[in-house]
Amino acid sequence: MATAFSSDGEAALRRRLGPAAGAGAGRRGGLGGFYEMGRAAAFVRGGGFRKVALQFPDELLADAAAVAAQMEAATGAEMYILGDTTYGSCCVDEVAAEHAGAEAVLHYGSACLSPCRKLPVLHIFGQQPLDIRRCAEAFRELYPDRQSRVVVLSDVVYAYAMGELEQLLRPEYPHIIFSRVVCEDPPGPAPPGEVRQFGRQFPVEALGGLQDCAMFYVGAEGLALTSFMLTWNCCPFSSFDPATGCGRRETLNINRALMRRLYLVERARDARVVGILVGTLGVAGYLAVLQHLQELLRRAGKRSYTLAVGKPNPAKLANFLEVDIFVLVACAQNSLLDSSDFFRPVVTPYELELACNPAREWTGNYLTDFRDLLPGACAHVELPPAVPAAEAVPDISLITGEMRAAQLCDPPASQLPPSTTLACRDQTRALAEISPAASFLESRSWRGLEQQLGQTPVSKAVQGRRGIAIAYEDEGRKRP
Repeated sequence: MATAFSSDGEAALRRRLGPAAGAGAGRRGGLGGFYEMGRAAAFVRGGGFRKVALQFPDELLADAAAVAAQMEAATGAEMYILGDTTYGSCCVDEVAAEHAGAEAVLHYGSACLSPCRKLPVLHIFGQQPLDIRRCAEAFRELYPDRQSRVVVLSDVVYAYAMGELEQLLRPEYPHIIFSRVVCEDPPGPAPPGEVRQFGRQFPVEALGGLQDCAMFYVGAEGLALTSFMLTWNCCPFSSFDPATGCGRRETLNINRALMRRLYLVERARDARVVGILVGTLGVAGYLAVLQHLQELLRRAGKRSYTLAVGKPNPAKLANFLEVDIFVLVACAQNSLLDSSDFFRPVVTPYELELACNPAREWTGNYLTDFRDLLPGACAHVELPPAVPAAEAVPDISLITGEMRAAQLCDPPASQLPPSTTLACRDQTRALAEISPAASFLESRSWRGLEQQLGQTPVSKAVQGRRGIAIAYEDEGRKRP
């Protein structure tokens, strides 16, 4: 398994590095045009930045040195190249930029357009090649009815060409709608009849809203398209892949995909210990949603641990055997992690709230942006008041068949006041902090590597076993 967010590292070990096809001057518009050097230099000079971080994805890293040299010559500022990102390459890595002392970030390549918290950011998507006439032909083949109501979405790397595509299709399709890429959230809520999601903004003129519209996506198959299809699951989708020049109707079984996600919701209801995975440190609101999830799990009577493991993979998360399920706090694209290869399931914050908040019901609308769950957002649902344990109505698990509590209850109050979390450990009056996590770790038979200085007798090194585990050379013979 390997996605933009989770990888076992095998692909990186086997990959042969070299300049990508069309790299450097061979790109559309040359190096200066592809990376929009003029706009980037104006951003740096206008902000008076003295040190700027340049964040590149793997596929564009071959041009990083040349771009940094030209930017330094044009602006006089110091450029610092960011290669391997802390989390997904679509997110702005503010953590690495702050470590380098950068005052701003130039983010190159595909982006999820999640708003940042601290540093000024300029997104430069790169103008990937697109055969606009072939794309228009594929659109006409997929939508022969000229009165079709279609919303055109695109990967951000093809946003530059949408204006020319609109000029070709607008005279033939009067009801066609082109979305606009917005790198910053506009102030205030969206007005009626307008959609603002995933860094896209477009009006909806149909009487029935989006339900009466089809979606046409320009870009390759990936996490962005999957997120669009799950969120706007009432709309039929078609796509055009610029790499192959082919258009097709998307055949992803949305109902089957949603059934899989609802199964994970049921697993979250059964879980007693939940691991909250921090999948971003730069998206605005991530601290608020962490606190929201911790309070939700506390009210639901579940134990939670907050974990920061970088890019999650099965090997990392398998170290936490006590955790029944993980919830990933990440951007809208990276939160849909395929956990089929993981030891424990990984859910989104929305799925966890479906499992633990009795006031939230499944309406058919799927949310991938965790900011929609926060107070004041469009999809926020207040937690209902606590129900006494004696009056709580039991629920039956659809997976295990066991009874479980379905209502929020206040956890039993500790007999010790909150101020006594520090207690005397021994007669020397040494202080120790009472921690449930540390107490649980003490109860485990294996607690990791321990030095045990002075407890292990010193012995002479001896010859060990040789061969492979399936058949050692001394297999079947008694060892002296």
